[in-house]
Amino acid sequence: MSTTSVSYRDAHPLQRTPFARYRHALWLLTTRDLKVRYSTSALGYVWSVLDPLIMAGIYWFVFTQVFDKGVGTDPYIVFLLSALLPWMWFNGAVSDSTRAFLKDAKLVRSTMIPRTIWVNRIVLSKGIEFVFALPVLALFAIVFGAELNWQVVYFPLAVLLQAVLTAGVCLIVAPLVVFFRDLERAVKLVLRFLFYATPIIYASTDLPEGMQFWAAFNPLSGIFSLYRAAFFPEQLIWFEVAVAALMSLAFLAVGLWIFRLSERQVLKEI
Repeated sequence: MSTTSVSYRDAHPLQRTPFARYRHALWLLTTRDLKVRYSTSALGYVWSVLDPLIMAGIYWFVFTQVFDKGVGTDPYIVFLLSALLPWMWFNGAVSDSTRAFLKDAKLVRSTMIPRTIWVNRIVLSKGIEFVFALPVLALFAIVFGAELNWQVVYFPLAVLLQAVLTAGVCLIVAPLVVFFRDLERAVKLVLRFLFYATPIIYASTDLPEGMQFWAAFNPLSGIFSLYRAAFFPEQLIWFEVAVAALMSLAFLAVGLWIFRLSERQVLKEI
């Protein structure tokens, strides 16, 4: 008796497991967003790195050429980019999540796919842009002589923790903005404050001793220290990483809880 095997790729979408269907739909929506975003742009990929490069250039000039504040570690431009690039991922995803349901309201109401996909596609698309920007960080590291340390092995852990944290925050923000439209402006103000409250243009060790402990409860501090450890091993503080891991999981749990409680009402409001 002969048997006919059907590969996963050949299987009909309805024959796939729920997780496989979720992943397939998430990937389709994410790639659609990226194609739409870059199809109307002549520079395309360049825009994903131009903004952080300009910001890094400004801060590099201010803190190395204008004022000698002694913050960060040399080469300062690599120090900046190693935190600024992941910050752009977090900032962009949270900002865009305020329009996650309002932008595609008709599709959200009419499709039967899990609604968390409309939030997670933003997190994934911004994460892909972050990955695309990493060659720029590598180039600056080579040009300015930043030595790659063995602690670069922690880089995937940093990406995982940031994805969990960002998804959790976005799952909180996206449904709440539907009920409280002013929250969209409030989120932008909070992100602006958070930029300066996070060790990006400075290191957490640059803070006064009394502030270093409390700064660890900003989960981005521990995550960014993992990124920076690839070139600056002294920046890795495991207490901050442990706090970041616990808080990232907590944000994800709260985000899923809020999302499930508000999902039906969100569909009525949009």
